[in-house]
Amino acid sequence: MTDVLRLRQALGARLRELRRDAGLDGRQFSLAAGWHWSKTSRIETGKRTPSEADIGVWCEVCDARLAKPDLVAALRNLEAQWTEWKRVAASGHARRQKRAVEIEGQARLQRVYAPVVLPGLLQTEDYARAVLAQCIRFLDTPDDLEAAVAARMQRQLVLDQIRHRFVLLADEAALYKTVGGDAVMAGQLQHLLDTAFDNPRLIFGVVPLTAEFTYITTSFDILDNRVAMIETISAELTVVTASELALYEKAWKALSKQAFYGDRARELITAALETRTNPYPKLDRG
Repeated sequence: MTDVLRLRQALGARLRELRRDAGLDGRQFSLAAGWHWSKTSRIETGKRTPSEADIGVWCEVCDARLAKPDLVAALRNLEAQWTEWKRVAASGHARRQKRAVEIEGQARLQRVYAPVVLPGLLQTEDYARAVLAQCIRFLDTPDDLEAAVAARMQRQLVLDQIRHRFVLLADEAALYKTVGGDAVMAGQLQHLLDTAFDNPRLIFGVVPLTAEFTYITTSFDILDNRVAMIETISAELTVVTASELALYEKAWKALSKQAFYGDRARELITAALETRTNPYPKLDRG
């Protein structure tokens, strides 16, 4: 169960208690509120998030106006856990990248798993531009591409901070996923070879295609041991509950154990680089 679902169910349970304390069943309450009884049921069971207006109506019908401030605060906390990408990017992707600078700058240990595109902290400017351009097109958000690219490049300055440590994992498939064309990919893969292995504060690993299935997951960042940031198609989820963090730690442990590092990782990157000029590279997985 995610933090979002747990918070939604907890809010729904509190609203159900108010209704029962008012001596109303679901249909009586719904009639007084002026909406269909199924809406009441879905809110109370955590299947639907109420709006602040809904909470206002709820408190009026149940004669529980004093409960409204706490309920609204609980709702806002729930909404803070689940941030729609379009809302994040409504004022441009640069703002999202600048927010990442602040978050990453506060962490002493950052662990990243990237299954589709390579970690932002190791992206070239051309690769980052292609990724962000596609995000802008897909989400139909304001086009602040160059500002967003500049902000993403600024994020990489954290790699030089002495007190910070990084462990970045990428699926081997991300080495082959075409972003921006062959020239951009060739430059990106060469950049990995040049920069991902010589920083004493950075460990870079590649999870090979032949790795055993661990569990269905998307990209995620674990900052220290206190928070996990997960990106989905439609939203960015922040996980802070200990039980959920434990699952991401479990996934990380399995993935990091499967990954290749050092020379073996270099071999996989080199093989991917060769495909941009030679469609049939020879690869010895050892």
